[in-house]
Amino acid sequence: MSPPLVILILSLLLGLQPLTTDLYLPALPALTVAYGAEPARAQLTLTALVLAFGVSQLLWGPVSDVLGRRTVLLAGMAGYTVAAAGAALAASIDMLVLWRTLQGVCMGAATVCARAVVRDLYAPEAGARAMSKGLSGLGVAAFVAPLLGGGLAQYVGWRATLMALVAAGAVVLYVIARHFEETLHERRPDALRPAVLARTMAQILGNGRFWACSLLSAASTGGLFCFLAASSFVFIRHFGFSMTAYGLVLLSLSVCYIGGTMLCRRMLMTAGMVRALRLGGALSLGGGGLMAGLALAAIDTPWAVIVPAWLYMLGHGVHQPCGQSGAVAPFPKAAGAASALAGFVMMAVAFATGRWVGAQMDGTAMPMVAGMAFWGLAAALLAWVFVPRSDTGH
Repeated sequence: MSPPLVILILSLLLGLQPLTTDLYLPALPALTVAYGAEPARAQLTLTALVLAFGVSQLLWGPVSDVLGRRTVLLAGMAGYTVAAAGAALAASIDMLVLWRTLQGVCMGAATVCARAVVRDLYAPEAGARAMSKGLSGLGVAAFVAPLLGGGLAQYVGWRATLMALVAAGAVVLYVIARHFEETLHERRPDALRPAVLARTMAQILGNGRFWACSLLSAASTGGLFCFLAASSFVFIRHFGFSMTAYGLVLLSLSVCYIGGTMLCRRMLMTAGMVRALRLGGALSLGGGGLMAGLALAAIDTPWAVIVPAWLYMLGHGVHQPCGQSGAVAPFPKAAGAASALAGFVMMAVAFATGRWVGAQMDGTAMPMVAGMAFWGLAAALLAWVFVPRSDTGH
């Protein structure tokens, strides 16, 4: 595969996750009313998907080391498309949660294989740059999703936001079937044997670089999921935004995220990873801290949330390429398993964060603000202290 084709495929695979989580968010309040559900129950359509997404990667990763990336991607994308159709046609909130959970399971194949493909094809430093390009594509998907979702929800209906994911899954499935060539150079037929799998997992979990980079990605994602889990209710119900206007808010955050990935790529080439992470940590802490400070000063306006969130998303765009590629880099012969564990850590944090925010929601922005401030601090400490130390073996 040519380098541009590889980046396109990475963008599609990584972009499926923000499409699946963000595109229907403008419709979440309307969906809640249509099913007669409580907000916490409706949020299970997001948090259950995220949990399934994280747990499924523990299986997809080792399986991809045995069967290859192509087989896993074809199976995962076919299942995702079927589950998306089931979600769009669900007759009850319980069935919607069930189909969204299955979507999360199948979506795990896309993300875990994307990270593994980067390690299959690139050395660590080049892998971080390739991942930043792929994650820029993810940012484009996140850019399109809320605007499209807001328009569909407002002018066609909330089910249209779910039906759009059927088309997205079908497109990715077609591209994989038509253009993707296997990247795994040496399959590991024994990778799923209990003794071998346990030994591989122990090696990965005992690596300090893996933990530092995985936790950096997870912490940054934790703040993002605080925003995703609560922001539709905050902006639409608390601040009185229309669904389209809320979509524009999410779109603006996607622009900042894309800018962060581009900034990361430039700094990796000119200043190195340590300086890139210093800047990313400052942006994470600055965004979360500013949002908390304005909230404590009783400044309850949309801009007091939006502007700090822009800073946070710039930092998120720096952290993700470094964290995701760095977690897998030490394991060229077990990239699938390492990618699976890193993805599980990230989504476990996202799930727990989403559940916490859902339980704390009180009609104000404070639960979301508190969560983003906490994770901004955590991301800064990891970026400034733990990732650099892990690179030197400490």
